[in-house]
Amino acid sequence: MFVLGLTGGIGCGKSTVASQLAKLGARVLDGDRVARDVVQPDTPGLARIIARFGTGMLQADGQLDRPQLGQLVFQDGQARLDLNALLHPLIVERLRAGVAQAQSDGVRVCVLDVPLLLEMTPGVPCDAVWTVECAPQTQVARIVARNGLTAEQARARIAAQWSGDRRKAAATAVLDNDGTLAELEARIAQLWRQLPN
Repeated sequence: MFVLGLTGGIGCGKSTVASQLAKLGARVLDGDRVARDVVQPDTPGLARIIARFGTGMLQADGQLDRPQLGQLVFQDGQARLDLNALLHPLIVERLRAGVAQAQSDGVRVCVLDVPLLLEMTPGVPCDAVWTVECAPQTQVARIVARNGLTAEQARARIAAQWSGDRRKAAATAVLDNDGTLAELEARIAQLWRQLPN
């Protein structure tokens, strides 16, 4: 089985690429979904967050108050590092289990759709890593439109990730998403054909 890591800056269009790869026959493991799963009520992940950040990070129904936690960690670099140290091992464990399941199911290509794929250490071994990139002003516009954040908040989230140049240097292939959807899909198809059978 070929394990393909898919990453990219926030707002660059990673989900669009993941969706296209699923249509081509890949099994896609959604890192954002895993990150939500590991902080559900009565999980070790949520217990770790409460121990570090307090019960003020909970909503009245016991769910994690994700917007409040997000606001904190994107303003406070140490809080973000602490959160990643608490949750990344749990996320990696789930992703590794998903890869193992895909392998036993006879899947040909398993895609790890993970925003912080390159930042996680230790991570999940990949045979190749693709990164989806676009111009910073495009990122900001997409984040503002999609997440309802201010431009300043959007730029803070972009700054919290590795730079596009750093991701490009670490990746096997780059998908430029400043053009049309048709252009992006053509690039995906080109790279897909280059994967081992």
